[in-house]
Amino acid sequence: MFRIRPILLGVLSALFFAVTFVVNRAMDLSGGSWIWSASLRYIFMVPFLVIIVLFRKNLRTLFAVMKEQPISWFGWSFVGFGMFYAPLCFAAAYSPGWLIAGTWQITIISGSLLAPLFWETVGKQKIRGKIPLKGLIMSMMILLGIVLMQIEHAQSIPITSFLLGILPVLIASFAYPLGNRKMMEICNGRLDAYQRVLGMTLASLPFWLVLSIYGIMTVGPPSVQQSIQSLIVAISSGVIATILFFMATDLVRGNMQQLAAVEATQSIEVLFALIGEMFILSLPLPTPLSWIGMFIVILGMVAHSYVSRKKEETTQKALNL
Repeated sequence: MFRIRPILLGVLSALFFAVTFVVNRAMDLSGGSWIWSASLRYIFMVPFLVIIVLFRKNLRTLFAVMKEQPISWFGWSFVGFGMFYAPLCFAAAYSPGWLIAGTWQITIISGSLLAPLFWETVGKQKIRGKIPLKGLIMSMMILLGIVLMQIEHAQSIPITSFLLGILPVLIASFAYPLGNRKMMEICNGRLDAYQRVLGMTLASLPFWLVLSIYGIMTVGPPSVQQSIQSLIVAISSGVIATILFFMATDLVRGNMQQLAAVEATQSIEVLFALIGEMFILSLPLPTPLSWIGMFIVILGMVAHSYVSRKKEETTQKALNL
């Protein structure tokens, strides 16, 4: 049965995720290094998440599950967090936040293309996931809206900056849903969103510590301003947004149609990022073409959710026959 709660949680997580694009761009404009923008976020996340999981008395369970497959935890956490966020921060050094947020929406298609790598639950049976073609068409509509929003701006970006800004984001767009889904398979519903985020953060710490050492050796320690900005990103995007998004994906675990719909809600990030840059970084008002693009993005997201709901209803009817 299709549920609206995961969609609402997804939209809310997009709001807090948008902080990443705005603040990371602000850090770059003030001279901060992408190395510290990336590593400090996850280092700062640890104490907040530990307190939350301890308060919920779930820390022991988390460690027990992590001990079962430590290599998988380290490997997929590196993919889901390391290969996701480090490239995004690197891209912020070459492209404005709005362009990165717009390019990031390719994750809508990336998530759908990854479906055959996983198994989904249909009734009491598990079948290999299929690429949701109808949902993919709706995703293309969302991307069309994003292109319309960014087309006038993209024309003024040098080709070098464009490539260095887009290629890392493409890598991140596949890494995030891949790592997230693989960890859902490993956890198999035994951990809640708080535990899973903490576990993946702890498992990815070796990568962030190595990156921090590299930062000290190359660009020096972070400034106080960048440290504060990274703390804001850690709380907003790293803790609040990630937990909300993981809660949403956990609710539809095993259903690739609804999972794709939840991941499609992240298209709203570009709208939130645009608004944030307008007020914080004094970005000019969008053009009429950009407003048309925003409307298409919203329409595409609604259509994507509708297609997923109809698909789910058809599947349930077939199972009841």
